[in-house]
Parts: sequence; structure tokens; C-alpha cells
Amino acid sequence: MSDFIAQIAERVREHAARKSPLRIRGGGTKDFLGATGAGEPLDLSSYAGIVAYEPRELVLTVRAGTRISDIERALEAEGQMLPFEPPRFGEAATIGGTVACNLSGPRRPYAGAARDFVLGARIVNGKGEDLSFGGRVIKNVAGYDVSRLMAGAFGTLGVLTELSFKVLPRPAAEATLAFEMDEAAMIEAVNRWAGQPLPLSATAWESGVLRVRLSGAASAVAAARAKLGGADVPEGADYWQSLREQALPFFGGDAPLWRLSVAQTAEPLGLTMPQLVEWGGGQRWLRGEAELGPMRDAAQKARGHATRFRGGERTAGVFHPLAPAIAKIHRRLKEAFDPAGILNPGRMDNF
Repeated sequence: MSDFIAQIAERVREHAARKSPLRIRGGGTKDFLGATGAGEPLDLSSYAGIVAYEPRELVLTVRAGTRISDIERALEAEGQMLPFEPPRFGEAATIGGTVACNLSGPRRPYAGAARDFVLGARIVNGKGEDLSFGGRVIKNVAGYDVSRLMAGAFGTLGVLTELSFKVLPRPAAEATLAFEMDEAAMIEAVNRWAGQPLPLSATAWESGVLRVRLSGAASAVAAARAKLGGADVPEGADYWQSLREQALPFFGGDAPLWRLSVAQTAEPLGLTMPQLVEWGGGQRWLRGEAELGPMRDAAQKARGHATRFRGGERTAGVFHPLAPAIAKIHRRLKEAFDPAGILNPGRMDNF
């Protein structure tokens, strides 16, 4: 056990004995996500660096405080990438915070989510125990997949200290196409294309314009461009980068931002608010003041859930309420990993 992890474990044990909460932080770029947490800050940003990287094996192990930007530079030097295209929301963004929030970028529906590429995790649980799960190999599925359980737990189950990932080669070629169509036509088109052998890697629709990114072998991208038609977007790479980092004009201003995660084939929601749709129709961003109830009803009708992603009144609730059976499982997991309830209490509303 490293000195840093030993110090973290000791501090967690002390706080557990006093039932004094801890608020886990990395670069602080995700502080706006989730409900308002409580507790004394537990800073992981100094525990950074690559532990092991095997480009031929497509496996990377890093400390949780490592910045996303540093990881991407190391992978780019080997022609590789984190396939889930993680958003940073700031230069100080760390890999631990990204996994804790299970954040994925535009490539998510075509490559997979952050949790899909987590091979292993080392954590300090709420008892102050240093635990390791999974490993540094791609074939590692024995027992419960605790490593992926940490993705999206917002630090409520353990303090992430190290993570192992499967990485992939960067695509040889990319192109972005634009099409003018309404929302209903867009939903039909992107889902029809998803069922065809096309190298789709991202879609986004706003104000009557659908943008589609193609990624893969140069021949496959060229063939798909010829088949789909549309207008070439020369600045396509900049667009997807801005979408990933929520730097597009749509995301500007102080109006609350809602994230509705719904079935990709769900019909238009019919809400009179500015909207940006990505992930093949599965992720729908809306901007504006709105009542929590109607937003949740709209998402549920579309077989999904609604999250108050940024801005607005967070004390009224951020996440969609869990079904009773799922909530029971969450409570039992919390009791097993953090019996004193000291890790990021309240960050996930009731957990």
C-alpha cells in the first residue's frame, strides 16, 4: 500500500468512527453535477500518474487524480484513445471524477459508456479498507463486477484510487456530414442508419440540422459518405469537441440544463424548450426553467429518466427517483461499502 493510500484509508477510518462525512474531490470540474454534497473535502488530485500502459495489450492503468488531458496525450502518442470520449468540463478534470460520474461523450452509443471500458478499480471503502477489483487484463469476469459498479456511484461507495481501462486505436479517418430535417425525420434516420453497416461514431441534431460523424478505415468512411450524401462539414472535429465539452452556444447562459436519457427510438417529446439531441436520439438536452414533475413525466413516457444536469434549484431533487426494488439494492450496496454513510452523503439525492 502506498503512503498516500494508507493516509486516505486512515482518514476514512477516523471519519467513520466519528460518523463525520467526507466530500471526495479531484479537479473540481464536476462539482455542479448531482445534489449538493456535504463533508470535509478529501482531495485526490495529487494522486496522479500512469501506473502501467501496455499499448500492444490495449490496457492502461492510472491513478485516480490523473488529468484526462495527460491521459489523452499519452494515448495519442501511441495512436490510441479512451473510446468513451470523456468530457472534461475544465482542464483540471481527472479520470477518477469522470468515472465516478460515468461521463461519456458523443461516441458513447457506438463505442460504449465509460463503465464498459473499466477493467479494474482500486478503492478505499467506507471502512477504510484498501480493496482491488478486476485487473489489468481484458478477460477478467470472475465474480461480481465491482469495478464497473463504481462508475456512476458519485463516490458514494468508495474512494477511487486507481483504475484500469481498455483502450482502442484511434480511427484512421473521420468525416462529418450535415442534413436538414425535422426532429421526427432525424429520429427515424439515425435509427435506420444504426442498423446498417455504416461507421457511425456520433450524431447530433439541433434547430433542424442533423450532424453525423463517420469514423473508421478511409475506404469505409468514403463509402458511407457516398451512400448517405449530405453536406460535408470541414470543421467537424471542432464541432464534436465543442459538443463534448458543452461549449456550443446551445449550452451557454444561465438557464437550467436538463438531460433526458430516453429510448433512442422515442418520438419527439413535445416540450417547448430549446433542444439538442445526440446519441442517436437517446440523449436529449433541454434548456430553460421547468417544473421537475413534467420533465420526469416526459422522460418516463419516453422510457427513460430525467436529470437536472446543471443550474436550477438542486435541493428539490436532481436525479429521477428510483423504482422501489432498485432503490432497495442501492441502499444495501451503500450499507455494505459505506456502513457509516460518510462518503459523499447526499450527492445522489438520498444516498
